[in-house]
Amino acid sequence: MEGGGGGGGGGGGFVRADQIDLKSLDEQLERHLSRAWTMEKSKKEGEEGGDWGGRRARGGGREREEWEIDPVKLVIKGAIARGTFGTVHRGVYDGQDVAVKLLDWGEEGNRTEAEIASLRAAFTQEVAVWHKLDHPNVTKFIGAIMGTADLNIQTENGQLGMPSNVCCVVVEYLAGGALKSFLIKNRRKKLPFKVVVQIALDLARGLSYLHSKKIVHRDVKTENMLLDKTRTVKIADFGVARVEAQNPNDMTGETGTLGYMAPEVLNGSPYNRKCDVYSFGICLWEIYCCDMPYPDLSFSELTSAVVRQNLRPEIPRCCPNSLANVMKRCWDANPDKRPEMDEVVSMLEAVDTTKGGGMIPLDQQQGCICFRRRRGL
Repeated sequence: MEGGGGGGGGGGGFVRADQIDLKSLDEQLERHLSRAWTMEKSKKEGEEGGDWGGRRARGGGREREEWEIDPVKLVIKGAIARGTFGTVHRGVYDGQDVAVKLLDWGEEGNRTEAEIASLRAAFTQEVAVWHKLDHPNVTKFIGAIMGTADLNIQTENGQLGMPSNVCCVVVEYLAGGALKSFLIKNRRKKLPFKVVVQIALDLARGLSYLHSKKIVHRDVKTENMLLDKTRTVKIADFGVARVEAQNPNDMTGETGTLGYMAPEVLNGSPYNRKCDVYSFGICLWEIYCCDMPYPDLSFSELTSAVVRQNLRPEIPRCCPNSLANVMKRCWDANPDKRPEMDEVVSMLEAVDTTKGGGMIPLDQQQGCICFRRRRGL
C-alpha cells in the first residue's frame, strides 16, 4: 500500500502495526468517549432546565442548590404581610398559587457586610430546614431564590424594582391566613370545643413531626401557624428553626416571641425541643380562650414573673379538665416533666368532644361565660 507525502520510518500516513500501543489507544478512546458523553449530558440537562439552567452553565457561576427554583417562572404580586426584614406577597410559580416571603438584605451601604452575612446565613438555614420537610401540618416548601435581580414583581401600578440582593422563599399559598387572625375574629363568640381540639391536634402533629426530624422550631406561636381553606393548621416560618444539638449547651439565647417563650429560654439557659412543648401549651390556651396571654406585661415584668413566680395564663373554670391538664403539663417549669409532642397528640386524641370534654358541672361554673357559649357543642 502506498500513501501520499514523504515520511519517516512508517511511510507517509502509515504506522507499522508492531509499533502501535494498543493499551494506550484504548485508554485514549475511553477518555474521548467519556468526555463526549459528559458534554452531551450537560447539554441535555441545560435544555431541560430551560434558559435559566443554560445561563448558569454559560456563566460559570456557583452550582445551583437543590432548593433553588427558576426566577423566570415566578410572578410576585401584592404584599399580604410586612415584617422587620421583608414582606410576604401573593404570587404564582409555574401556574401554582404561592406565597412569597421576600427578605431584603438592604442596599449596599445601608448594612454592614457582617449584617448581610448574618441575614444570608439565616436565609440559608431557613430553606435548608424547610425544603426537606413533608407533612400535612407543615406548610409545603416549593423553593427559594438566593439574591437575584431577575425577580418579576408586579403591583397594581406595574413593575416594582427591588434591590439586586433580595432573596425569597416560595411556599404553598394558604387561603385561611394566620391562626392568630382567625382567633381574633372569634374572640367574642369563642370556638366550638371540637374545633378547638382539632386545631390543637393539627399543631401538635406538626410539631411532633418536626421533633421526629430533630428540628426545634423555637418560635411556636399562633402568628406562625397558617390555615388552609379547610381550616387545617400548618406550621410556617422556619426563620429561627434549627436542628437540635446533641449538647444542650449549644442551644442558648433568647430566641422566640415574648409570651410564648419557655422559662429556660427567657433565662438564657440551655434548652431543647421541650421549649416548643411549652410554647404549644400557651398556644393551646390561646386557641381555647381566643385571647392573648399577658397583654399588659412588659418584657422585664413577664420574664421575672414567668421565671421566678411561675406565672402562667389563667385557665378558665369552664375549661374541660382534659384540656386544662394538657396545658398544665406542657408549660411545666421543669422541661423534663413536660411531655413529648407525640404524647401530647395521644392526649388530645383521647379527649371526648361529644360531651364537652369533661367540663366543670353547671352548678360549679359561677356564671362562667365560656361555659354558656360552649355547652352543647
